[in-house]
Amino acid sequence: MLSNIASIAFAPAFVILLHYFEFREVVLGYLVMAIVFFGYSFFKKKCYRDMVMPSIYLLALSVAYYFSSFETVKYIPVTLSTLFLLMFLDAHFNKKYMVLGFTKRFYKKELTQKELGFLKAGDSYWVLVMLINTIIHLYVVNFCSDAVWAFYASIGWYGLFFGALAIQIVYGKVKYK
Repeated sequence: MLSNIASIAFAPAFVILLHYFEFREVVLGYLVMAIVFFGYSFFKKKCYRDMVMPSIYLLALSVAYYFSSFETVKYIPVTLSTLFLLMFLDAHFNKKYMVLGFTKRFYKKELTQKELGFLKAGDSYWVLVMLINTIIHLYVVNFCSDAVWAFYASIGWYGLFFGALAIQIVYGKVKYK
């Protein structure tokens, strides 16, 4: 829960803090938080995947601090989006059925064969959603203001995800009812 709040607040808080502090001071503060997050994740990890996000933040913030590069900071959400894209591509090509796994975790009723087929095909849908998200992130980083970047990197992509999820759920309900 705390990591979700931190990821939402990351970009807008960074842009706001830049108005009051020097860039390297802001990055240093974030770097200290990333080290704490990394340490916490390391001792509480359940698998190697739990270490990926803290590692990305730690590495990117270290590079940003060393080179005094705001662009590096702006690419953190792009990197995370690309990582999710790669996870869904892996699930799609290796038949890992991530969407089915998530659904079974939260939906306790017995699924029909048609519903199972729909959910197994869901990973390819999410590959497309993640690709769109990554493209939007890249566009925002390279062609938009810092305020637009902060908005999309914090809550804008949640709108895309919830919209995509709503479309998938409604389509599934209509098709299999």
